[in-house]
Amino acid sequence: MALSRVCWARAVLWGSAATPGLHVPRKLQLVRCGLAWGAPRSSKLHLSPKADVKSLISYVAAKTKVINGKYHRFLGRHFPRFYVLYTIFMKGLQMFWADAKKARRIKTNMWKHNIKFHQLPYREMEHLRQVRARGRYPEFHGEFRRDVTKCLFLGIISIPPFANYLVFLLMYLFPRQLLIQHFWTPKQQIDFLDIYHALRKQSHPEILCYLEKVIPLVSDAGLRWHMTELCTKIQHGTHPTVHDILALRQCFSNHPLGMNQLHALQMKALSRAMLLTPHLPPFLLRRRLNTHMAVIHQLDKALAKLGVGQLTLQEVKSACYLRGLNSTHIAEEKCRTWLGEWLQISCSLKEAELSLLLHNVVLLSVNYIGTRR
Repeated sequence: MALSRVCWARAVLWGSAATPGLHVPRKLQLVRCGLAWGAPRSSKLHLSPKADVKSLISYVAAKTKVINGKYHRFLGRHFPRFYVLYTIFMKGLQMFWADAKKARRIKTNMWKHNIKFHQLPYREMEHLRQVRARGRYPEFHGEFRRDVTKCLFLGIISIPPFANYLVFLLMYLFPRQLLIQHFWTPKQQIDFLDIYHALRKQSHPEILCYLEKVIPLVSDAGLRWHMTELCTKIQHGTHPTVHDILALRQCFSNHPLGMNQLHALQMKALSRAMLLTPHLPPFLLRRRLNTHMAVIHQLDKALAKLGVGQLTLQEVKSACYLRGLNSTHIAEEKCRTWLGEWLQISCSLKEAELSLLLHNVVLLSVNYIGTRR
């Protein structure tokens, strides 16, 4: 009896709680509370610290880009000359950084796969040469140190407050002495390459005079005749043929014109012709000339595999200038023809005959079309 009363009381209570008038409003209230308080909680759950950092970085980058654009427009309107210098400097930094990263990737790949320098494709070999790679390539140390010295000098003098304006002034007044090629304008590149070629051209008469002096020292009569004919042609302004030069390869493999038989004055003149410093002891000059020409010889073999026709105009002119020809004022087709003659000579030589390749910097370029200015 008591148990039945308890069950009846519970039924009454449940029935009263389940009436529509009481149940629906409370349910709506619960739903409204859930909408009011649950949405922010769910949105917070979808956000993460990484997303916040990325959004902050993108915001800062966008603002920096806008401010940088306004700054560039301000400089362009009020300081046009300074803006040109500033733009070239910033682009030069980007190019310098990109070249350094590419060189690092090449050297990392060489280390991973145990690849030697002479096994690289031509463009990778040329890139390492252009950025003056260090470490495993000591033949580039001098050029690399010159570039690093210039950069360090500019970095040191720009440390004091507001000294960066002095740096830009010095860059404007002395661009060839203080800046590397990444920061030269197109006009400066032409003008400065002309200046450097004029410097190496000063050594040409001395080198040719020395060749005439050693003619009596050549033991073979046929080689003496070929040497005399070659010197006579060059003195009369005639461009020698590939056969004229290759006929003398024996003279340059040993006495009197082999790499180990060259005198100190001759090596100094040849160093100036290669835009290398001549202010070193004779044994260092000989070693440096030997390693420098060995690298060019390896480049020539890689270029012969690639083909001169695969090079761009800039690559052709750069290759000709490296090998002694002032290509800045010569037509593209003439540059390709000259480079083909150089490769024909270089790929025919052995390592013991690199002295002929070194002298070829003068013999093949001194009277070429467009170079007698």
